[in-house]
Amino acid sequence: MVNVRPFQAVRPNEKLADKIASLPYDVLSSAEARELGKTNPYSFLHIDKAEIDLEESLSPYDDLVYLKAKDNLRAFLEKEWLKKDVRAGFYIYELQMNGRAQTGIVASTAIDDYISQKIKKHEFTREEKELDRIRHVDTCDANTSPIFLTYRGKAEINELIAQFKASHEPIYDFKSFHEVTHKVWHIDENELVTTLESAFASVPALYIADGHHRTESAVKVGLKRREVYPNESNLAEFNFFLSVLFPAEELEILDYNRVLNVPIPSDFFEQLKPHFDITEKGTTPFKPSKPKQMGLYLNGRWYAVDAKKETIKGDVIGSLDVSILQNEILTKIFDIQDVRRDNRIDFVGGIRGLAELEKRVDSGEFTIAFAMFPPTMDDLLSVADANEIMPPKSTWFEPKLLSGLFVHELESKA
Repeated sequence: MVNVRPFQAVRPNEKLADKIASLPYDVLSSAEARELGKTNPYSFLHIDKAEIDLEESLSPYDDLVYLKAKDNLRAFLEKEWLKKDVRAGFYIYELQMNGRAQTGIVASTAIDDYISQKIKKHEFTREEKELDRIRHVDTCDANTSPIFLTYRGKAEINELIAQFKASHEPIYDFKSFHEVTHKVWHIDENELVTTLESAFASVPALYIADGHHRTESAVKVGLKRREVYPNESNLAEFNFFLSVLFPAEELEILDYNRVLNVPIPSDFFEQLKPHFDITEKGTTPFKPSKPKQMGLYLNGRWYAVDAKKETIKGDVIGSLDVSILQNEILTKIFDIQDVRRDNRIDFVGGIRGLAELEKRVDSGEFTIAFAMFPPTMDDLLSVADANEIMPPKSTWFEPKLLSGLFVHELESKA
């Protein structure tokens, strides 16, 4: 069973929440973040991507960037743009997008649950991305971005959340990026906090939906703190990290599409035919409507590409659409073996639409694009339960959790 705890959040002044909250650091380039931060001194990007306040020529991994993040966090607190709650509690975080809502509990979760695999992963991480967040968390002595966790929903938890929302006003209620409405409630009533904590204690496992690098980094900083402070209680804040927990049935995975900059063999379609049925769709963008079907964009034309029955493997990983693409096309035809490191491939989140794929190919930057049918939440949970790993960039979640609404201080001794 998992350990989900209340905590004292550092969070925005109610009048500034919509100005402080920002898109996550890892969905924006430094240039995009710099542009957003230029006109908004309150943006949390000044903390999460502090290179925007330094010379453009400076590496985003320079020591000065992490020190600037620490200084900016301190400045936001001194100016009372951010404040720390006096009492520990839970927070309800609701996001509404395109008529669909998902509601999670903001809490601190235990690094020991991750180590013991009660918090399960479905992706590998890259060392350089881990090191970046390790240095950021370590220097700021805080988890500044939440980790997006999910679990198989429990009626008791859903009812407690619904009852609280119905009888209390949110502390934040605003619309932000991509017209997503964000609402937050603060639960600091002792009895309800205890009830929720007990309810989560009966949840057998949590699953990382998004934030594998943040999780690895938070855990490694926590373990580092244990070495430095061996006599501290196992309830010390550095033994926990900032998370938002959503029931799986409320979540939606969008497509995570691929663009390639590769020479196209003259017999490309002939190479596809043994494994796929191909239907030309002309110039009208084609979005896959079922599993084992892909859209292919090449030379200004779209094609439906359906995997033949004998192409689909029976195991939980091999049967994923991204695995079929990887095994039968990327590897065999284009010799792309490691999509995490091969610079001939890039990934486009489904929120950007098929027009973005056309744009990238038509510009000449890439030669071919693949529109994917997304995996389901059941796929994700099954892979994690089997202790397997999905191919990289298999899942794209929307809406994105904003950064800056909650900070979890590690409270390390000076």
